[in-house]
Amino acid sequence: MKVSIGTQIQDGPWGGGNLFAINLSNYLTKNGNFVVYDLNDEDIDIILLTEPRKTSPSSAFTNYDVQNYIKYKNPSAIVVHRVNECDEHKDTKYINKYISHANLSADATVFVSSWIKDLYANKGEFLNKPNQVILAGADKNIFNLKNIKRWNKNEKVKIVTHHWSDNWNKGFEIYKELDMLLNKKEYKNIFEFNFIGRLPKNLQLLNTNLIEPLSGPELAYELKKNHLYITGSLNEPSGNHHIEAAQCGLPIMYIDSGGIKEYCDGFGVEYIKENLEERLLYTLSNYDDLTNKLESYPRNSDLMSQEFLKFFERLLDEKLQIINNRKKILKTPIKDFIHKKFLN
Repeated sequence: MKVSIGTQIQDGPWGGGNLFAINLSNYLTKNGNFVVYDLNDEDIDIILLTEPRKTSPSSAFTNYDVQNYIKYKNPSAIVVHRVNECDEHKDTKYINKYISHANLSADATVFVSSWIKDLYANKGEFLNKPNQVILAGADKNIFNLKNIKRWNKNEKVKIVTHHWSDNWNKGFEIYKELDMLLNKKEYKNIFEFNFIGRLPKNLQLLNTNLIEPLSGPELAYELKKNHLYITGSLNEPSGNHHIEAAQCGLPIMYIDSGGIKEYCDGFGVEYIKENLEERLLYTLSNYDDLTNKLESYPRNSDLMSQEFLKFFERLLDEKLQIINNRKKILKTPIKDFIHKKFLN
């Protein structure tokens, strides 16, 4: 099988989409498949559209490039669209419409959580073609339980979070709240807060240890110095940060927002801003039980990639039916179809 992944892979810290492409590529190659990152070859079996927005540095090709490939080079290729972004997460007003436009070029859809699938389904899109929820995962060769540091009850509890993006919805209201909480002597004597990544320009955290963005083994090493992980991310379709932390044995404190609960439920403590103090203390009281549960945390990139491979194989088995369905949908030229459906 030859798979083209639509990601321009970036070096160093760059976010979950970049890591997804790296992990999936490594797994597919290891299992005897061929991976490319463009549409130059005429014998591509699966095109995976990951970032259709041409303005993104991580975009290797757009939905229009895919349309041209299918029309002029290889009509037998199957197009899969991985949906992992939305306006609700970025506080924008154009992403959902853009993703919906791009999905018209796809034969099948992968959603990174049931939450984002429901979000788009409620808008009436996507579900008239093969689709599947495939949760994300991190590289278990890097993010794992080796050399983890559990809290020994005699030292400060080291809390950590990490984000490549400085978007406010990544949880900075909560991180500011935690930073302010550490102004209180009774909490400062118990907790230490470490932030790895980039802060919004106008945010100052006075009681927080700031660490430059990290990735790969360096990030895993830094995470494992800590005892507890917190994410305040809002409306995040999946996220990678909490997965990496869980695989490193850190109990997760999380808000029930977006798809994150689908990844963290049973492996940490749910909280809201108003009960942050109470839930922090609850987490300490249940620390041993929570860390023991992390030994069976199921999400990793191999499991994710295995699910993708099975989905790809299923689609290839159904190729004739899928292509016939595509022809019915696109009897109207796609640009006209988009105009009629979304812009009128």
